[in-house]
Amino acid sequence: MRYILIALLSAILFGASTPAAKFLLENIPPFTLAGLLYLGAALGVLPFSKKKNNALEIRKIGKKNMLYLLGAITFGGLVGPVLLLFGLDQVSASSVSMWLNLELVATALLGFFIFKDHLGKFGWIGVVGTVIASVLLSQYEQSIGIYSLLLVFTACVCWGLDNHLTALIDRITPSQTTFWKGLFAGGTNLIIGLSIESSQLTMLVVVLALIVGIFAYGFSITLYILSAQNLGATRSQMIFASAPFFGVVLSVLLLGESITLITIAAMILLAISLIILFREQHMHTHSHDMLEHKHLHHHHDKHHNHGHSDDEKAIYHNHWHTHEPVVHRHPHWPDIHHRHKH
Repeated sequence: MRYILIALLSAILFGASTPAAKFLLENIPPFTLAGLLYLGAALGVLPFSKKKNNALEIRKIGKKNMLYLLGAITFGGLVGPVLLLFGLDQVSASSVSMWLNLELVATALLGFFIFKDHLGKFGWIGVVGTVIASVLLSQYEQSIGIYSLLLVFTACVCWGLDNHLTALIDRITPSQTTFWKGLFAGGTNLIIGLSIESSQLTMLVVVLALIVGIFAYGFSITLYILSAQNLGATRSQMIFASAPFFGVVLSVLLLGESITLITIAAMILLAISLIILFREQHMHTHSHDMLEHKHLHHHHDKHHNHGHSDDEKAIYHNHWHTHEPVVHRHPHWPDIHHRHKH
């Protein structure tokens, strides 16, 4: 339940980003805004990313984790946000919020076919239900161009890759992952924007963009990574799929956009789809090789039995630890310890 609530809070914060970005696009062009949003994300998580002797531990993460991180920076921080903002610049915030449910489809399909993310019949029903909800939500706006839809869909594919890659990073904390993504991707997009885009930035809009980045991207991404590492990317994405609905509500309240009975029906369908998803049980005999890594964990599961005092075992903590080889059977999701097909 803890990680479900964390994923939901991440969705609320990210849902607010669409109407906020639509407002900011009136004064800041897409590349520049993408840069400011992700630099804001890095700024927001910086206090949570520092460690005493090795502030951000980037040199210790290993070759595999470095590749995952570079992929997440490229797809999730550099390409995806720019594509989204170019699409958002052409259409309403409500429509883009609806289309962001396509990220769920991309994450689920990439997870099943590439990243060894098990998905049973209840999971597929949940995915299909969410897709139908997205289709319902897009029906009332008939004049939207295919160009904008393709931009948003491609952004969702980028974020689907990002979701799986960040869920596999196990040698730096979620806030550190977000920091590096925000710093490199945000800095690169800002340089591109200032070089090729024409804009007259004021201190006020820059500060507003950074604030949106801190909350809607920095805190949201960190919370999402934390949930994805413990629930699996596909299931976390199912919860995160509620973000577009929060975006629709905020677009109505803040931007004066319209809401219809179709929107309400789609929200109900999404809620039912999520309930069906979490009925799924996945259990079989499986093996774990010896593994050493670092992530947030506790000692009330089947995988963490290394030595601690009773007080330390009772709380979540983060440190390097070793898993001995084991063969066992228990209900599990495709979290950071379970990446196998079945």
